[in-house]
Amino acid sequence: MTQMIDAWRRLSWGALGLALAASAQAAEVVDMVGRRVQAPDHIERVFGAAPPLNVLLHSLAPDKMIGLSFPIPAEGQRYFPPRLRGLPVVGGIFGMGQQMNPEAVLAMQPDIALAWKSPFIDQARIEAAFAKIGLPVVFIQLDTLADWPAALRYTGRLLGQPARGETLARLVEAPLAKVAQVTARIPLEQRPRVYYAEGPDGLATDCHQSFHTEAIELAGGYNVYRCQPKDHTGMEKVSLEQVLAFAPDIIIAQDAQFARVVAQDPRWRQVKAVRAGRVYSVPRWPHNWIDRPPSLMRVLGVQWLAGLFYPKQLPFDRLAHTRAFYQQVLGVSLTEQDIDRLFQ
Repeated sequence: MTQMIDAWRRLSWGALGLALAASAQAAEVVDMVGRRVQAPDHIERVFGAAPPLNVLLHSLAPDKMIGLSFPIPAEGQRYFPPRLRGLPVVGGIFGMGQQMNPEAVLAMQPDIALAWKSPFIDQARIEAAFAKIGLPVVFIQLDTLADWPAALRYTGRLLGQPARGETLARLVEAPLAKVAQVTARIPLEQRPRVYYAEGPDGLATDCHQSFHTEAIELAGGYNVYRCQPKDHTGMEKVSLEQVLAFAPDIIIAQDAQFARVVAQDPRWRQVKAVRAGRVYSVPRWPHNWIDRPPSLMRVLGVQWLAGLFYPKQLPFDRLAHTRAFYQQVLGVSLTEQDIDRLFQ
């Protein structure tokens, strides 16, 4: 008995909340919401049940992924490693990807599923869905960008890749700390007023307290749409009159076509940011740098935005920063032309 207790203590993962009670074939895992889950000792095949989990696995353990929550558009193919391009689309149980096909998932013989834990997500519904097909599910806390270092460390240990999890966690923490050190000294009234234009008409946006737009304020901007999000989907409709009243200094556009044509619309030319030519399209491959799916791409998004907001204090080298992040985090080597396409 004493030996078993000592073994348990040695395998405890402290603050990350992960513990293994090893047996010959199975282990007890304590997930990030405190649930105890029976999982295989060696996890080799993993189903990410929502788009953010796909991004987590892409960066951390792409060889263990069995499928995707969403199809990869043709124009985004070059920004994914070759193996991921060939994975089947099996859907997910939450998020903006395709809906999960339980039989298709089970047929791929996953060892475990990873599920997204966020305040707006119905945990009981997810537990029931996986219980129905007999697949162990581990919840990963991924709400804000601040959750990502712990999630990377936790999942790295869970999947037997602690060194990779630690490396990625530090790649998240270091640039965010650098930006925060500079922006903390900038008074609120001196920060640029930023409107995040979503949709083809630019007349949807997200609250300043939504994880969809948190990159704006982490980068030292002032999101002009001040509110509490009603749900995880966001994209709340606003009027052009509201945008005029917001008086943004800068518009960040989710839709590249909107960013290209907005200055041709006489109504939008009344908006300060449009008159000043300060409308910028968010790079979106392999995932949007600011919001959907909410992922660690936002680390690069924060650096890019900080470079727009404070080019002297926090310069963003488009080629160097982008190339390094994609190589180190996503395992993708980009040419200069690939990077240029991101900003078109």
